[in-house]
Amino acid sequence: MSQFSENFWNDTHVTVTGGASFIGSHLVDKLVTLGSSVTVIDDLSSGKKENLSQSWDKIQFKKNDLEYITKSELNNLFRDQEVVFHLAAIHGGRGFITTHPADVSSNFSIDHHVFEGCRDANVKNLIFASTACVYPTELQSKIGSDYKLKEEDSNPLDLEGYMSADIEYGWGKLMSEMQLHAFRKQYGLQGVPVRFVTAYGPRENETHAIIALIYKAIERMDPYEIWGDGKQERDFTYVEDIVEGSILAGEKIFDGRPVNLGTGTRYRIIDVVKMICEILEWSPNSFKFDTSKPVGALSRALDNSAAKNMIGWEPRFTLKEGLKKTIEWYTKHHIREGKINHSIFLEHS
Repeated sequence: MSQFSENFWNDTHVTVTGGASFIGSHLVDKLVTLGSSVTVIDDLSSGKKENLSQSWDKIQFKKNDLEYITKSELNNLFRDQEVVFHLAAIHGGRGFITTHPADVSSNFSIDHHVFEGCRDANVKNLIFASTACVYPTELQSKIGSDYKLKEEDSNPLDLEGYMSADIEYGWGKLMSEMQLHAFRKQYGLQGVPVRFVTAYGPRENETHAIIALIYKAIERMDPYEIWGDGKQERDFTYVEDIVEGSILAGEKIFDGRPVNLGTGTRYRIIDVVKMICEILEWSPNSFKFDTSKPVGALSRALDNSAAKNMIGWEPRFTLKEGLKKTIEWYTKHHIREGKINHSIFLEHS
């Protein structure tokens, strides 16, 4: 169990941008239990107020679009805040970020506005939600690889080095890591990029891999369609582990060093599907592999040794444990229709 500093978080004024989102809402719930005074900023374009039902009467909620915002609005939002977790972004799973390249590119301007607001408010620490998509795709192109991506494999400070992030979404996040370093260099803004990898859990939507796979199984899709050949590998990290790692990073890293939050274990998509079917006690008669669909990197896992050493973080949940909790939540909130709505894999519902 991760050990948080009660003195650090209790009565601390904390803002969570994107706090009504999947990961953001879990983070809000945890910060409330730690005694923080939490403000959520969200435009509700993909987040939902019901995600915050557990903490709603204990937080302040402000509906704002951080992409289109005035200087005075920014100052009002971040005034008197001590710590900011910045998760607000236009994002989704592989299908979404592949088909919305211009939309996800606007994250750079959202991030700039948040960095400005934090600078002007003299925020003590800014925890920036980054991604494994910042890493060069050529390091993730071999199925069966045992290489784990290290923080230094994607270094925005190495301006003369070769950087090749994962499509527009990855480039946008990498450039915002560079932007955070620039704010530190010029203004002394303290912060830490936390690099998430294939997070999953309750409150996630079907544009992301795990919920999409669960949805197909619950709707009894047969033949069961898998994007790609099913051999692509991912490091799946349960949302509670992501939240704990982010909070610990906020306590202990202030100098802009990035930190990976992943399990370091790879699973093939086909094996994850079979695990989901086993939990649901159902199996399709056959599988259909659609290689025309986007799949992203072929083999991705993060080296989490820096997280262990710098912030004392290790993931607590195995994939099977996390899947069981996620399936339990999804079956309570999803009404089975007996048919597949393919549009929800590409668009937020």
